[in-house]
Formats: sequence, C-alpha cells, structure tokens
Amino acid sequence: MDGKRRTVLNNKVNNKTYIGIDLGGTRIKGIAIGADGNILHQTYTPTNDGNGEVWKTAIKKTVSDLKEITHSANAIVGISAPGLPDNTNTCIAFMPGRLEGLENFIWSDFLQTPSYVLNDGVAAMVAEAKTGAAQNSTNAVLLTLGTGVGGAILINGKPYQGSFNKAGHFGHSVVDCNGDGDVTNMPGSLEECIGNCTIEKRSSGKFSSTHELLVAYRKGDIFAKEVWLKSVKHLAISLASICNILSPDTVVIGGGIAEANDDLFVPLNTMIDEYEWQPGGIKATIVKAQHADLAGAIGAAFFAKEKFNEANK
Repeated sequence: MDGKRRTVLNNKVNNKTYIGIDLGGTRIKGIAIGADGNILHQTYTPTNDGNGEVWKTAIKKTVSDLKEITHSANAIVGISAPGLPDNTNTCIAFMPGRLEGLENFIWSDFLQTPSYVLNDGVAAMVAEAKTGAAQNSTNAVLLTLGTGVGGAILINGKPYQGSFNKAGHFGHSVVDCNGDGDVTNMPGSLEECIGNCTIEKRSSGKFSSTHELLVAYRKGDIFAKEVWLKSVKHLAISLASICNILSPDTVVIGGGIAEANDDLFVPLNTMIDEYEWQPGGIKATIVKAQHADLAGAIGAAFFAKEKFNEANK
C-alpha cells in the first residue's frame, strides 16, 4: 500500500481531515490535510466573480469532492477570503465592492459542516508559520506584494487578528504623507508606493505592470531603475517601521512582486539596514515566502484544525 493511500485510510479511521478553501478573484483553491498536516489532495476551480451563486456552489462542490477523495465525510473546513471576518471567524463581515454575497454569509450553515473563516493574508501567514518560511519563528510579519499590499502578524506563534480583525494591513500604512490617498483614503500608503495597481501612475504611463518595469530594469533602463529602486526604498522604510514597532524575528515577503527575487531582496536588505533600529546588531531576517498560490488554502486548513480543536477540548 503506498504512503498516500495509507494516510487517507488513517484519516478515515481517525476522522481528522481538514479542508482549506482559498476564495480568490480568479480561482478557488482547495486542499485537504491530514491530522499530521500533510497535504492529501489539492484542486483548482474558476471563481467566476460576479455571480455569487456560482462561486458558492463551486466551493460546496470542492468541499464535497475533497471529502469524497479523502474518505472524510466529517472533515472540518477553513475558508480564506478577502475582507475582514467577524469576531468569531464564522463569516466575512466586511468586503465591499467585490465578491457580492460574501459579506455575512455563514459558511457552516451552507456547507453543513463546522467552518472557520479568516482573511487571506492571515491565512498565508498561518501557512508560512506551520510549514513555510516562518516555521521556526515566534514573532513574524508577512507582506504580500501584488496588485495591492496585504499582510499579517504572528505573535507568540499565533496569528494576531486584533480588534475588528483588521490587524496586519500594512499596505495602508503611510510612507509619504503628501501622496495620493489609497482605497482607504490613506495618503501615500505602501500600497500606493509599490503595489502593481499604481505602476502606470508611478512610471508616468511608461510601464503597465511591475513585470514590464523589471524587464526594463534588468536591461539597464535608467528610468526603470529610478522607479524600481524608489519603490524598494519605500518598502524598506515601511518594513523598518514595522520592525521597530512589532520587533519580529522574521519578515516574510510573498506575492507576485516577490518573484523579482534578488532584484528585490538584495537592494531591500541593503536599504533596510539604513532605517531599521538594530540594537546590538540584532535585526529581523527577511525571507521569501515558500508557499505560492496555495498559501491561503493551506493556512485556512491549519486554522480550521486549531479552531476546531480549541472548541472541542
């Protein structure tokens, strides 16, 4: 009997399988993990944002399929989604303008199984803390650099959601008080300074994506170099502020922009040394996230596992 089949049968006997769903604007990612934390199966489905009934039904089918594949009729579900969850992590309480029908939708009722909901940035942090780049960390922060800038906080090995569950939104911290307001009306926010959503504005229309900017940067384009390194400087200043306030041992950087690799991490490490308070030479370690597009689903599954176990002690 192969190892995966044996794990599935063991989970059937122990009745401890946890399903993680990551609801994104483009795709729904689903995974099932066993009691040992190993991934048993993963799946992808188009979201079809714009029709809430379609993506809700797609999630229900994903959960049903994962239960059947892993022989786990009573699997516990975690759901990672954009927005702010309520205080009991039963639903997304606030997510205006996207995924109509998500707000205040009770997944436990819909799926007929215990379900726990958390912000997608927090889910990514949980994934990195459990099996990724922050696995050996006690206190860590995560920033996801993509269209916008998301984030999350780990304190004493636990995800910190804060009052109103909005902790970790580092993208809405100020870098330039004279800059334009972002979606929360925060002037000159980190999201405005490095998010892909503003690259055309930051490059005076020359580049339509951070990828285009980096291609030009690597070819030695002087203007591209100026725009890119200014963005990295703003990120370094923000990270230094975060480190000075929260004093994490690890800073995890994920998202599409993190795929710039050395073009991001080399200048970032140099610049942050300029700004971060480093008493006795001690500083936070900056690392690239290890989990890619499955981070939200993995984190949601582990979050569901912990919440269910806490409720059933």
